[in-house]
Order: sequence, then structure tokens, then C-alpha cells
Amino acid sequence: MSNIDSLLKRAEELSSDAERITHAKLRKVSLPGGRTVGLITLDNGEDHTRPNTFGFGSLHSLNTAIDKALADDTIDAIGVTGKPFILAAGADLTSIQRAGGAGAEDAVRVLAQLGHAVFRKLGEGGKPSFGFINGLALGGGLEVALHCTYRTVMDSAPALGLPEVMLGLVPGWGGAYLVPNLLGADKAVTLAIENPLNNGKTLGGQAAFDFGLADAVFGGVDFLEQSLLWAGRVLSGDVVVERPEIDRGAGWDAAIARAEAIVAAKTGGASPAAKQAIELIAGARDADRDAGFAAEDDALDAMSRTPELISSMYSFDLVQKRAKRPAGAPDRSLARPVTKVGIVGAGLMASQLALLFVRRLKVPVVLTDLDQERADKGVAYVHAELDKLLAKGRSNQDKTNRLKALVTGSIDQSVAFAGADFVIEAVFEEMSVKKSVFAAAELVVSPECVLATNTSSLSITEMASGLEHPERVVGFHFFNPVAVMPLLEIVKGEQTDDATLATAFGTGKGLGKTTILVKDSPSFIVNRLLGRFMGEVARIADEGTPIQVVDSAFAGVAPMPPYMLLSLVGPAIALHNNETLYGAFPDRFYVSENLKRVVEARKSSFYGADGTIDPSVAELLVQPESPVVKTAEEVREQTLCALADEAQRMLDEGVVAAPEDLDLAMITGAGFSFWNGGLTMLLDIAGISEEVNGKRFH
Repeated sequence: MSNIDSLLKRAEELSSDAERITHAKLRKVSLPGGRTVGLITLDNGEDHTRPNTFGFGSLHSLNTAIDKALADDTIDAIGVTGKPFILAAGADLTSIQRAGGAGAEDAVRVLAQLGHAVFRKLGEGGKPSFGFINGLALGGGLEVALHCTYRTVMDSAPALGLPEVMLGLVPGWGGAYLVPNLLGADKAVTLAIENPLNNGKTLGGQAAFDFGLADAVFGGVDFLEQSLLWAGRVLSGDVVVERPEIDRGAGWDAAIARAEAIVAAKTGGASPAAKQAIELIAGARDADRDAGFAAEDDALDAMSRTPELISSMYSFDLVQKRAKRPAGAPDRSLARPVTKVGIVGAGLMASQLALLFVRRLKVPVVLTDLDQERADKGVAYVHAELDKLLAKGRSNQDKTNRLKALVTGSIDQSVAFAGADFVIEAVFEEMSVKKSVFAAAELVVSPECVLATNTSSLSITEMASGLEHPERVVGFHFFNPVAVMPLLEIVKGEQTDDATLATAFGTGKGLGKTTILVKDSPSFIVNRLLGRFMGEVARIADEGTPIQVVDSAFAGVAPMPPYMLLSLVGPAIALHNNETLYGAFPDRFYVSENLKRVVEARKSSFYGADGTIDPSVAELLVQPESPVVKTAEEVREQTLCALADEAQRMLDEGVVAAPEDLDLAMITGAGFSFWNGGLTMLLDIAGISEEVNGKRFH
């Protein structure tokens, strides 16, 4: 029995009914010039919301299709593509989750070895092969194309990448070996390490072509037809694909050094997967395919036995399952359609909201402000951003023109909000201002129109008080930058009714956001937890611990050092949030006098352009007479203890339904790591939740 036969037999024993099998369907396609391609289409029988994946059964199906194509003498080359909009989203994680269970201790190693054995036939089977990347291609979905001799990509493909490190894994089906040998080590570092640690960043189709992952790029309408014609020209010799020469000397060394710096800064050495990925890319310089793929097998097997993988699987379930069924959300049937959106304000946040609403909902959006010049400026921002998308090839002229026509600006709310189903304010974070805005809007909108607020910390209930219809006011809190951050906190005031809530959740889904129901409480979820975090950090710094030490304490916990995060958020906004929380909970929230001084001096950051503390800021900071200097470890422990305390209080108060909602919020709204499980899983694994609260969150 050959090695692949024994792997297939073991895979059959390990397979389960939980796997949604992606079938590989082979058909012959005749090309001009008399050549024939054996086209394999991957399809799990679901729509685009359920991507193709590779588990044991799916790999068996693909292996059978490839073998048939290789054995058929009338087939000159093999092509692999996917169902509409999807090539594949990588490994079927139910197969990985089985690892370590009774009788399944070898599940991950078998999955890794079988994937290699099947995919290798595309590149080493004796016939030219083409990966036609017609949509999403992540992890193993990209690796199956990388094994092909040539690749094309659809220009509008939404996401290509190797996100495994974000999940506590490594590219395990060739990515860590093939990419550096195809594109060079530096691009491999970007794709397999830097992007995953940057909140799972991926590449769109055009960007993937520019990056070098594909040899040709075509539009979406006739992508497959154009790809097949291009393949025919390659087979006839009319098109010759040239590949870059790889720097295997100083350039490779520099790439590994860059990877080590990225991993140290982003994870503080707390991610075994990130370190393992560096080793795989470093080893790919001199290894042959057998050795490179065997190293991937060993690494994937080792990662399957780490606590980080357990946390990653937990995080994956949160964003894939819980996020799609928000806890406590009303029946969807209660939601009212949104056919027109009004926005109070035309500043940067309001303009970002307008861009998001028009791109996702494709309905009329009207920006209003105190004078026409401001309103026009907001509209101009949206138009400019749409033009940028057009220039990048992410839109076409007709679509851009249609979207531009939907966005207008006005100073007359009675006209602007006529027929609006959803009005959202994005004005100054001051209760009296927001109350007056809603009072004015209520006079001109229909009785059913939702009044939403993008407040980051103020009471929804108080904001709605005094209105004739307080039941239609809801918190609709986005995170900056609006287009990038997935989280949308939907806040229920005391009188918010189910129809308003359902409409808010339906609108949030239409905007492509992760929605979480939040009880009306100071600063809601993310800003409350970050407020406790930043308050504790500021207290420690004000007591005498250098900011540089404080900032070094959280690599691998927070997405960036706290004082860099403060600079990103803006010192004034951070101060306002902490003052709000101090007003509500003075026993445990802290307002830094040093932060006040920085805000009063109108400083936008603690750091200068060179990445060190700005000397002019340092002069503002008052040091105590008897400084208490803590180590980075002590800073981390004290701050995590404070977070454990606050998280438990929020659950006791009913701010959210469960710890899972806190974690989902911190992952999607604050960039906390998948491989830590957000916040509460991290606190459980570190033993801090039991130390502080006397019990685990999970």
C-alpha cells in the first residue's frame, strides 16, 4: 500500500458526519488550438455564505478527481476553481478540533500529510496545472492554487491570504515553503506572519496579483472563460510566464530579521505559532520539497497540542457562529426596511458613516450640518473615497456614478430627512448637544424612523428622555476606522422597543458588521474595558513607572502598547471616556492628571515621529516625590487583575449576556488576539480570573 493509500484509509477512519464535504467535480473543457483542460470545480453544495473547506472527505474527493485527470490521456492540463465567489477557505476546522480526542490523536498529522500528498499531484503529477482563483482563497484554499504550475485571480476576489498564525496554527499545506521559494522570503513574511498579526489582514484580487500570487488577473463577469483562454495561450507557448529571481542570501536573512521584530512587537513571544512560522520560512531557503513539507507537518502537529489552539478555536467559533446569531437580538421579522438614511453632522466620522451606508445598503444617504459648506465637504469626502476605490479597480465607473448620486448634503432637515427610515447622529460627544439634535430630528421624521446615536459612552436612556417617542432611540456605536473595524455595539435604552432593536440589528448586518446587544451602561463594552485598562496603566505610570516599561508589558495581550493606543484613539477622547467612567464608578476608575496636562496642551500623541516619547510631552509629565517603579511583569499582572474584576462586574450587571460577548467585542472592536481567546479566555488560562473573582469565566 502506498503512503497516500494508507493516509486515505486512516482519513476515512477519522472522518465524521460533521464535515460538510467539498466535492471536486471534473469536466473536460476544449480550448482553441485543440488542447483540453480537465477542470475541477470545488463545491460543497452551499451558497457563498458557507465556503468550501478541506476536511478528510473533501481531500479524498479532490484526490479522486486529480487522479482521473492525470490518468486521462485526452486531458492536457488540469485546472482547479471553485463555486461562485469561493475557491476555498482552508481546512475544515472540525477535523482539527478532533485532534487529541480518543482514537484521534493523529488527526492533525494525517490531515496535514494528506493535504500535502493530494495537493502535490497538481504540481508534480506530470501535467501542467492552473489555479483559477475565482473568489475567496484563504489558508488551504490559497495553498491548493499555489501548488499549481500557474495561477489566475479574479480582480474582485475579496480575500486571499494565509491567516493561520492568527488562529494559532501555521500554513500547513505548502504555504510556508512555496511562497518564499516563489516570491521570496520577505513576501512570505508579509503573507504568513505580518498580515495575520495585523488583525488577519488579507489581499483583494487585484492586490494579490500585484503582490505576485497570480500570473494573470481578469474581471469577474467572464473570469473563468478568460482564464481558460489564457491557459490555452500558455499551453501553446504564446504566453510565457516569468518568475522573479529569489534572493537566497542577505535578502532572506533580512526578511527573517524583520519577521522576528514583528513577532516580538506583536506577540511578545507569546505566540508559538508565530515563532514556528518564522522557523519554517527560514528553513525553506535550503530545504527540498520533501523536507519543507515534512517540517510543515511537524509544525502543524505541534501547534495542535498548544493552549493557543484551544483559544483560537474558541475565537473562531465566536466570529463564525455567535457573531451571526447575536445573543438577545429580537426576532428578525420585526425589523423595518431601511430605504433612506439621514446623518446629523458632516465631519469625518459622519462622512465615514455615509460612505459605509451607501456602499453597503445602496440607498439614498443625506448628510446634514449647520451650513451648506460643511455638508458639501462631507459629500466631497464620500465622493473622493469612491473615486479611490474606482482607481484601485475595486469598482467600475457606472457603479461609482450611481453611488455618488445617492449621497447628498443639506442644511434643511425637514427636506433631508423626509422619507428617512434611519437617522444617525455623529456630533460632538456632549449630552446636551445630542439631546437637542434628537429633539430637532423628531419634529421632521416619521413616527417609525429609528433615531440612532453613535455615542461611545453616553446614556441612551437619558438621550431619549423628553422625546415623544423614546422607544425608537438606539445606540449604534461604530469603531474607528469605520470601514475596517468589524464591531458594532447596539445599545438598548430602557424604553427602546423590539422593532427598533430588530431594525438596528438588520441594518448592522446589512453593513457587514459584527453586532452585539449591550445594556445601556457607561461606555458600553469595549470602551469600558479599555477605560479600566488605560486607567490602571495611567495610574501605574503616574505613580512612577516609566511609560516605556508600561508599554513593554502588554505585547501579546493588547494589539499595541497602551500609550500608542492612546495616541491612536486621541488623548482627548481617552480622557473624556475615563472621566465618564470615573463619574459612574469613582471607586475603581482613574483619571490621570498627566493625561489632563497633555490634553490641555493640545498634544495629539505621547510619541514623536521617531517612535520615542515626545520631549515636549515628557516636560508636561509630573513625577511623584516618592515614585513606585514596577517591572513589566508587575504592570501586566496588576492591569489584568483589574480587567478580570471589571469583566466580572459587567457580567453581574447584565451589560452583555455572557463572557463570549465580551471576548467577541474585544476581538472585533479592540483587536485582541484570536490565539488568546479575546480577554476572558486569556484571564482563565493565566489563572487570574480565579485569583481575582474566585472562579473562571468558562
